Amino acid sequence: MANGMERKIDGLVDLLMEDYAKGRVIDENKMFEYPDKDVVIDILEKLKVVIYPGYYRNSNYRTYTVRNSISILLEDIIYNLQKQTAIVLRYTPRFEQSTPAQIAEEAQRITFTFLERIPHIREYIETDIQAFYDGDPAAYNKDEIICTYPGLYAIFSSRIAHELFLLGVPLIPRIMTEHAHSLTGIDIHPGTTIGKYFFIDHGTGIVIGETTEIGNNVKIYQGVTLGALSTRGGQNLRGKKRHPTICDNVTIYSGASILGGDTVIGKNVVIGGNAFITSSIPEGAKVSVKSQELMFRYAADKPVETREIDPEETCFHKI
Repeated sequence: MANGMERKIDGLVDLLMEDYAKGRVIDENKMFEYPDKDVVIDILEKLKVVIYPGYYRNSNYRTYTVRNSISILLEDIIYNLQKQTAIVLRYTPRFEQSTPAQIAEEAQRITFTFLERIPHIREYIETDIQAFYDGDPAAYNKDEIICTYPGLYAIFSSRIAHELFLLGVPLIPRIMTEHAHSLTGIDIHPGTTIGKYFFIDHGTGIVIGETTEIGNNVKIYQGVTLGALSTRGGQNLRGKKRHPTICDNVTIYSGASILGGDTVIGKNVVIGGNAFITSSIPEGAKVSVKSQELMFRYAADKPVETREIDPEETCFHKI
């Protein structure tokens, strides 16, 4: 019985080895040439401790001062981020002909340049926390926001990943934002530019594309898409502005879609729920979907009552 099972397993191994030899993308064996996702996620989680030193602790170390804790964390982050960055730099044409020593030197430069940006990242995250507190009456204190709000975690991950993206690091920023996406349901590409006081309320189902630009004091609710009009051009669209620009003090309610690289949402605009927008909106406008209608059914022997929502009552202009 055991010998029969071994023969079946050997046969399956032979079958798969034959299939692996076909030279396709999925057949490549580069396990030591790709970044370790678990290590990258661990870097992100350790950076969370660095960003919020009084809220999270690293259980792997027993330290008694913030300085000692941060020193140990930074040593760990530096070692692993340099190593993972050196792996992914080989993906870029610039380093295809570089020696391992040259790649290691560049990885070290990128790592320290990134870490020197942490005070800048913390400055922006402090404003995000304030925006969450000011904008959500369900938030009883800022500790609750830092410890529990998925929107803030998605923004934190995005701000970390964006700085690495700006430094030309491939793959690693996307691993970070996709990890946040898997935890929160909020999909923010690391290329997205985000201003101060950014507030994501609830957040599930939000999608924000690579070339989106978001100003200061912007509030976005669940189910919002800031996307491209079309991706049929494929790789020919790489590097082009495909996603909208959202100016300062804009509120976008749930289910709205704003698409296109030429689409600019002006300052102080309010976008109503489920609006579908593919052209620019001037400053100060309030936008809603045309002819919304409510239906009330009370009993089988009574007629259905319909009531159109008055855009003046809802303070929105129709589109």
